[in-house]
Amino acid sequence: MERIKVESVSYSYQNKYQTVEAVRDVTCSFETGRLYVITGESGSGKSTFLSLLAGLDCPGSGRILVDGDDISHTDRDAYRREKVAVIYQAFHLFPLLTALENVMYPLEIRGMPGKEARRQAEACLEEAGVSRKLFGQYPKMMSGGEQQRTAVARAIASGGKILLADEPTGSLDSENEEKIVDLLLSLAHERDYTVIMVTHNREIAERADVRLVMKDGRMTMEQ
Repeated sequence: MERIKVESVSYSYQNKYQTVEAVRDVTCSFETGRLYVITGESGSGKSTFLSLLAGLDCPGSGRILVDGDDISHTDRDAYRREKVAVIYQAFHLFPLLTALENVMYPLEIRGMPGKEARRQAEACLEEAGVSRKLFGQYPKMMSGGEQQRTAVARAIASGGKILLADEPTGSLDSENEEKIVDLLLSLAHERDYTVIMVTHNREIAERADVRLVMKDGRMTMEQ
């Protein structure tokens, strides 16, 4: 089932020296239950495109429809709370919160009572493969792989079924890299998530259901 439809989207921004056309007339769609990988050289527009899907920026032209709604014309704060979650290479966990508290956070800001938030956060951490002995540890006490699995658990807890991952394995070793990709594939295939990942790693790209390539802001499907 089609979840996201991108129609003739372009986006540009002004840096110190020039106007950068980061995304140029991109048209594509993303379905539930699939893992998509976007590859391309640095500066090709991958991360900018992901930020548009996340509702962090609005297209200069064209539109992005999620479940039939143009996200530029909706409450984008609510969209990011309820429908989409982003995972980054740098994890972006709250350093003064434990693993459990990090995952409880999106549940609590939606108004969920503390006991229920704790129960659901524990279930999300277990689903993401985080050992219970880590629930009370702070991010700096955890390995990179453990932190990234915690970040995935927090994304699951957000409740949205669109998961955007910007180089999520870029700072991990090969063993943890494989575990994170296995987890993302599982969320897509078994839980009907729409997972869209930006990566430079060709081995990861080979495991995707659909491979897309960006070059000079334009998107093509890899054959």
